[in-house]
Amino acid sequence: MQINPYLFILPRTPGQIVWDYKNHKQYELDLEHSIRLAELINKPNRFNNKNSIDMQLLEAGILTTATPSAIEWGWDDLSKIFHIGTKNIPCQHTPQDIHEWSREYLNHCSEVLATPIPDTRLAERLADELITLPKPSWLPESTLANTLIDRKTCRTFTGDTLSFEAVSTLLYLSLGYLREREDDIDESIAEGLDARRTSPSGGGLNACEGFLLVQNVSGLKPGLYAYHPTEHALSFVNPLPCRPLGQLLCGQHFINNLPVGLFITSRFDKLWWKYEHSRAYRMAYVEAGHISQTFQLVATALGLNTWLTGALTDDRVETLLGLNDSPEQPLFFVGCGKSDGEALCKELKALLSRQDSQS
Repeated sequence: MQINPYLFILPRTPGQIVWDYKNHKQYELDLEHSIRLAELINKPNRFNNKNSIDMQLLEAGILTTATPSAIEWGWDDLSKIFHIGTKNIPCQHTPQDIHEWSREYLNHCSEVLATPIPDTRLAERLADELITLPKPSWLPESTLANTLIDRKTCRTFTGDTLSFEAVSTLLYLSLGYLREREDDIDESIAEGLDARRTSPSGGGLNACEGFLLVQNVSGLKPGLYAYHPTEHALSFVNPLPCRPLGQLLCGQHFINNLPVGLFITSRFDKLWWKYEHSRAYRMAYVEAGHISQTFQLVATALGLNTWLTGALTDDRVETLLGLNDSPEQPLFFVGCGKSDGEALCKELKALLSRQDSQS
């Protein structure tokens, strides 16, 4: 008999809360169950299948007959609990198509709006006097300024083919190691850490990587590819799954018509190699955010529209990318393609229009 390795315990008088953070389950234990659990933690071989408490702990998954798999994790348990505990958003049912997603999303928004809105921002409540800024009547006539203004999130895509050259540009300016900066030598940088991207990286580690999702790109067969920034090259990983891609993203079927997308991952082992404290786990998401924004700006400059999400069905995505039980983990997804520029999909707009006509 083994103790479930994905537990943490919170003391809550008069008992204690046992949280199975991997399976999103929690149990409140009274004194008798708490004492027995402590005894079994000390000596698991004292498990007795005739003891009703032992059997209850086994049925709840607090005890397990399976041998726990060893997961590599270089930081303390705090970041491990957060990472594993926030994977696979709990939902009873994944929407099977965009119509179902639209209904569920609209119902969710209605439930949220029926509750009190959060209070005004603290800084606004404390402000005595506001200093009015001049109207931004002038902006530099540059590609960057126009790109920043034009960037928007869209949810309707045509699926039109993207060129191999456009994908190459997207990857190089988002994740590539810039050849243009190879002569920008800084003697203070350790050997092996001198590669530079367009986005900043914690400790100069370039811990984020990318897997390219290809559905309709000229010169590339559909599938998942690993991007290799040093060589600016791709390697084939897996074919596309049989199920609609939207099921990988918690029912967000906007992805189904995207010609190309990028799963942004993080090499946790790189981060904990340099930074032993789990605060560095925050930097994984900061870096992924930098790269996501860069990808969107490059796509916008290429005349494409973008969509992004952090709602991943983690286990399925990890399997698709070949990252099961790996210290490299997927954090975010961003994609692009031709679009009519609509922020809402037509199915959700139809539901909203129907509601308005009935009110």
